[in-house]
Amino acid sequence: MELIAQINGAVNSFVWGAPMLILLIGVGILMTVRNKGLQFRKFGYAMKNTIGKIFKRTHAGEGEITPFQAVSTALAGTVGTGNIAGITTAVTLGGPGTLFWLWVTALIGMATKYSEVLLAVKFRERNKYGDWVGGPMYYIKNGLGKNWKWLGIIFCVFAALAALGTGNAIQAGNIVGSIHTAVLAFNPDFSGEATLNLVLGIVLAILAAVVLFGGVKRLGAVTEKLVPCMAVVYILACLAIILYNASSLPTVFHDIFVGAFTPNGVTGGAVGSMFLVISWGMKRGIFSNEAGLGTAPMAHATTSEREPVKQALYGIFEVFMDTIIICSLTGLTLLCSGIDLNYGVTGEISLVSEALGTLFTQKGGALVIAVALALFAFSTILGWALYGSRCCEFIFGSKAIRPYQVIYVLMIVVGATVDLELVWNIADTLNGLMALPNLIALALLSGVVVKCTKEYFAKGKSLEEPK
Repeated sequence: MELIAQINGAVNSFVWGAPMLILLIGVGILMTVRNKGLQFRKFGYAMKNTIGKIFKRTHAGEGEITPFQAVSTALAGTVGTGNIAGITTAVTLGGPGTLFWLWVTALIGMATKYSEVLLAVKFRERNKYGDWVGGPMYYIKNGLGKNWKWLGIIFCVFAALAALGTGNAIQAGNIVGSIHTAVLAFNPDFSGEATLNLVLGIVLAILAAVVLFGGVKRLGAVTEKLVPCMAVVYILACLAIILYNASSLPTVFHDIFVGAFTPNGVTGGAVGSMFLVISWGMKRGIFSNEAGLGTAPMAHATTSEREPVKQALYGIFEVFMDTIIICSLTGLTLLCSGIDLNYGVTGEISLVSEALGTLFTQKGGALVIAVALALFAFSTILGWALYGSRCCEFIFGSKAIRPYQVIYVLMIVVGATVDLELVWNIADTLNGLMALPNLIALALLSGVVVKCTKEYFAKGKSLEEPK
């Protein structure tokens, strides 16, 4: 295990070093420039025609789901422990300034996610069951040509493995961890952690199996109800803390903007490297909203929407909701609450629970986090199950879907019962490795994105359905 950790550490330092961060941001800037700042110019249009129409009834045919179900499934995969645990780690190890770089990454990432979703819908195809399948591997094969299929296979290998860690074991481990914290808040003498974790792991595995084995339409139906519920619970709780401590907001924003460039002046020297602040902000931003990783396009490709640009607008909304709203709320809740963040030391989820406890009491804070994280993480387990299955299907054919799903469900129990530190680190590495093929494809297909976008808006199309 030590050898594996050392090898992974060496690969991780390369994968998430300056070159990768430059590549991720570089592709985002490329897409922003080539589309003339679409995420800023058309932001109002995108919000009006995505979140503004979530209550409008739409229907999907066989093998497809509605546009909102597609974005719900994508958000289910992106809104997870990264929004709570990941941001807590970023703030404690990088200081308040990480939030600034988190926002920069999100604003640029909107263009990246828009491009990914557009290409996924444009180059998708039907599998043998009649379901829509798409994502980086398909826009590599169908957009760049079959001679590039090997690049799509590389993406799928890393993504299928990352799904078992990032989207599964880590999520399960954080669910049982938050529930254990809540139990301790009510019963400090509780000593049955191992049994509790095993029971919770089995329950989570059964619930996931019921949804996953029901197919893509059942997945879409569950996530469109689960995602809004989990978002509302967490957003309201965080807003309550921020408003309760509104007088501290000027100081908090001062620390965020000053700490982004001179971190030692804000953290008392506990964080002295500006590169550390930038890298934590960008890493956790990307880990949270997954812009550039190539995962969410696999969910968006299942939509009943035929116009790629229409569905791509949901990519802008997705990054905005995940990072600008939910991640920011986590960071601001921590910074406004007045609790000791102990900069320079890895922060645990219990810090967010403690921050919420300043208003809701310790028991109430622990309960809010347990419920929110359970909903967040379980939805991520469902979303990433689709991603891993699609990747296995691309490599081995449709016959590989069910065996992979069985392994995936069993990994939930493993994640609930083992130490996750090494799994976190390996998953982080796999996220970087799967991003490489996707970013190469995005750069090479940027012209297609520009052409589709120009054609759509030149025709003056509206997202309104025909009367």
